[in-house]
Amino acid sequence: MIESLLVANRGEIARRIIRTAKRLGVRAVAVHSEADASLPFVTEADQAVCVGPANPAQSYRNVEAVLAAAKSTGVQAIHPGYGFLSENADFAQAVAASGLLWVGPGSDAITAMGDKINARNLMAAAGVPVAPGTTEPAVDLAAAVNAAAEIGYPVMVKAAAGGGGMGMGIANDETALRTEYDKVRAFAERMFGDGSVLLERYFPRVRHVEVQILGLADGRVVALGERECSVQRRNQKLVEESPSPAVTPELRSRLLAAAVRAGEAVGYRNAGTVECLLDPSTGEFFFLEMNTRLQVEHPVTELVYGVDLVEEQLRVAAGLPPTFDPDALTPRGHAIELRVNAEDPKRFLPGPGAITTWTEPTGEGVRVDSGYGAGNTVTPFYDSLMAKLIVSGADRAEAISRARAAVAQFQLAGPKNNLPFFAELLDNPEFLSGDYDTGIVSRMR
Repeated sequence: MIESLLVANRGEIARRIIRTAKRLGVRAVAVHSEADASLPFVTEADQAVCVGPANPAQSYRNVEAVLAAAKSTGVQAIHPGYGFLSENADFAQAVAASGLLWVGPGSDAITAMGDKINARNLMAAAGVPVAPGTTEPAVDLAAAVNAAAEIGYPVMVKAAAGGGGMGMGIANDETALRTEYDKVRAFAERMFGDGSVLLERYFPRVRHVEVQILGLADGRVVALGERECSVQRRNQKLVEESPSPAVTPELRSRLLAAAVRAGEAVGYRNAGTVECLLDPSTGEFFFLEMNTRLQVEHPVTELVYGVDLVEEQLRVAAGLPPTFDPDALTPRGHAIELRVNAEDPKRFLPGPGAITTWTEPTGEGVRVDSGYGAGNTVTPFYDSLMAKLIVSGADRAEAISRARAAVAQFQLAGPKNNLPFFAELLDNPEFLSGDYDTGIVSRMR
């Protein structure tokens, strides 16, 4: 097993990786910005190195500073978490060139799946269902108009290099397309340094379902079930659950097999997620994108399958076999994750501030992955995620019941937070029925 590890991230995911590292006896080194110096992940690491000021470009995305920290602390490996440098192929390559182990897929896989148009084409060639859409970038507005006419309205206009629900717009007709195309292209150039735009058929009622895959050291790719991610605001996830209440055994078999084919098509190693859109009226699913990293919502898979995905990531990076039998993966029970954000529960606008009260819920089937505590300050420099409240039960009804109790027990004061929204959602008839889609939050508001 790896003996020392640098965690190139912050907040709850850095703390979560450090927890597994310590359990395995792996020396954990944290990097942090000046703004994060007092957060729990810094104090809980065996060693911590400041890599720059609050601006992520000067700290967490600063490749030179992160690699210098790895060299000065003598670690063997780097785990990137999610976000920041986690899907940066150049960084992955630089880590390997430095003689360090990269806890993630190879740079070739990151590159192949990082461009959404290339990824769509690769998946189609591998027999993975893809939604009707462009096979090359819409180079200008005229090309976009022609493509939309062929695909059929409504269409989703997307940044080819985007991710995390950013750089997307819906066009119901040509007038809207002209507006959305310019808007998405400008956003993509500003945020991703790549203004390439693709168009896909937009499904007004759709569910967002994804599959956790793990590329093993021996070359096999296995699927650890699916996650339902349809509770979203602004195309960004708020709640995830596993298994999906929309997926039948027959659909699950097809979905997981397609995800494995997707991983095999790019020689995938380590943890990744194949995201799909599911048409609930037909049972058809379509490839959306592959996230070449550990997902925010990985804990629901861990609870249902009884695995520690971070440990499995470290084992793959070290060339070791998994702790489980790949031919005997058996899901048990149901798990739900609620993303506790520093944002108001109505409009979901950021609301950073100093935390004056922080008491986490406890009890059977309750897990909290948090990045903050009482006395810490949620700053405006980073994502608003403060903690993930994860609950599990023998079935969905028990998991929801435990989630209600945990939300009521979670005491949080200072920054605005979305716990009141979760209390509302967990009593919402549509959510309780399991028959919901990506429009559920807008219908609640």
